[in-house]
Amino acid sequence: MGTQNLRAAVGDDDRRAYTQALLRDLRALERMVEGGLIETGVNRIGAEQEMILVDGAWRPAPINQEVLAELDDPRFTTELGKYNLEFNLPPLEFAGGCLSTLERELAEGFDNARLAARRRGCEAMLVGILPSLERRHLTLEFLTDMPRYWALNEALTSLRGGAYELRLKGRDELTLNSDSIMFEAANTSFQVHFQVSPETFAAKYNAAQAAAGPVLAAAVNSPLLLGRRLWSETRIALFQQSIDTRRVRTDEREFEPRVSFGTRWVERSVVETFREDVARFRPIFAIDADEDPRAALDRGEAPSLERLKLFNSTVYRWNRACYGLTDGKPHLRIENRVLPGGPTPADAAANAAFWFGLIRGIVGEYGDVAQHMSFDHAYFNFLAAAQTGLDAPLYWPGLGKVPAQELIPLKLLPLARRGLQEAGIDAEDTERFLGIIERRVATGQTGASWLTRSLEQMRGRGSRTERMAALVHAMSQHQAAAIPVHEWRLASFEELGDGKLRPRTVEQLMSTELTTVNESDVIDLAVSLMDWQHLRNIPVEDDDHRLVGLLSHRTLLRAVSKAGPEDSREPIPVADVMERDVLTAAPHTPTVEALRLMRSREVGCLPVVSDEGKLVGIVTEHDFFEIASELLEGYLGEAPLNQREGAGDDSKAAGTAEG
Repeated sequence: MGTQNLRAAVGDDDRRAYTQALLRDLRALERMVEGGLIETGVNRIGAEQEMILVDGAWRPAPINQEVLAELDDPRFTTELGKYNLEFNLPPLEFAGGCLSTLERELAEGFDNARLAARRRGCEAMLVGILPSLERRHLTLEFLTDMPRYWALNEALTSLRGGAYELRLKGRDELTLNSDSIMFEAANTSFQVHFQVSPETFAAKYNAAQAAAGPVLAAAVNSPLLLGRRLWSETRIALFQQSIDTRRVRTDEREFEPRVSFGTRWVERSVVETFREDVARFRPIFAIDADEDPRAALDRGEAPSLERLKLFNSTVYRWNRACYGLTDGKPHLRIENRVLPGGPTPADAAANAAFWFGLIRGIVGEYGDVAQHMSFDHAYFNFLAAAQTGLDAPLYWPGLGKVPAQELIPLKLLPLARRGLQEAGIDAEDTERFLGIIERRVATGQTGASWLTRSLEQMRGRGSRTERMAALVHAMSQHQAAAIPVHEWRLASFEELGDGKLRPRTVEQLMSTELTTVNESDVIDLAVSLMDWQHLRNIPVEDDDHRLVGLLSHRTLLRAVSKAGPEDSREPIPVADVMERDVLTAAPHTPTVEALRLMRSREVGCLPVVSDEGKLVGIVTEHDFFEIASELLEGYLGEAPLNQREGAGDDSKAAGTAEG
């Protein structure tokens, strides 16, 4: 996807011509594999580190082009979101001190990005999903303005034929629709590459698949999305759903998503994975390329196979087979897309070391692991790890199901250690990086658990926006200190200090835990809810959760008094008494504007609705009272009103708060 010289393959003629050329590339690859024309006996590793830019309020900063200009370094490039950067590391020979070199180059790249970002008034971060992301950051307004990203969005959305649906359930639930692929911009990953020889590809690729679940269990770093606690590595489900182009779903027929773990073990050759993908997915792009791969091979030259590489870049296997050229020599590599960004360069290098070592160790112990465990076991391990991290029950040959936190030190770290030793990795590097994994597993503190435990510690403090900002602020401090995540102290709300955030939009202030009634409900239910929960207003929805009215305390009292005693009146539907002309706000409405609206119309609450008219939150006068109290206390330099000498009695203070 790095090239700008592409176009959507939307016409039948375009697609037929491109598919024909794609098949020529695939046949050329088969010829190269069968003829022993691909580099063998050489082991290299590589990596791509994605980062996210945040502003002074610890929210996404959409200025990647400006930061790239500051960097002036060809190793850095853009990503889908305007707040994303990618840093590409040069290949390293997999031997000796390569892991220390990998960590050092990661750290240098990250430091350079942070310095460049600061010159533009922002900060660079390493995290799988930024906790402070808001819904507005996942719209086309934040798409990096380059032809290839617009083309990707247009092509995938056209295939989809409708809105993308996001449905995630963990401790909380999240259901959203989007008209673009921008949910994918929330994902920030650390992608590592492992070069393999054609004759060992099947065994090593299968080992990479078997290793995916356990390695992910120890590396999870993305438990939060839009303030909801979801999977330990929410990226996995989010990425699949964010570019899911399937239109038809039936019980009778299976359609593979473009983001996939695959469907089976590889039996003999890398060609199998490419054949399967070409059979399942239509090309979405075409590219102008004059190369005839057969003629190149006849001349004794290695073809670039640009069409095959472009097609492959639009099929997102979690372990993806890749073809490339290094100094004119063709090679194969496995690209691991499983790992999240961060939390630190040391953690990222440790995750990579665990994966590299485990692949070598599995092949050394089992040969082809496909002979010892089912593909379904590898896939379910992967899903379980994404959902619950180190708590996941993982299947392993000869052991059955074992919790990840037990399996990793019991069996997998020894395998990885042996694999690194056999590859000739420096013993000091092996112990340092696998030691990080060992201590992370022993303490149970992954990036994901640090985030969720920190959030739990801040429960009841400030607004959700402030809690998310406190997490990002603390994460930034720990990353600057280059301390592995298992040593991080939990984030606290107090760390924001005087930098506590003032919600600039309604989305950052509104409550999303709503008590509502349906327009067909009886008004007695609304009266009871108001009494039980001490509410002054209740929004009224229809069956599709669209806001259709509002019930105020005053309106209900008037209706009930007019109708007479409950046991002698007919049931009265909410629709008969609700206020239909309701003042509302959108999530992106400035907070100051919302306050002015409420004051000018003398209303005590402001329902917040989406563009589709669905109720998504509510802002009340009490929300503004809390902000005003903090500001006033800070301005006067005095203790809160209810702590001063001579303050009014408790009942009076409580009445003020409720009103």
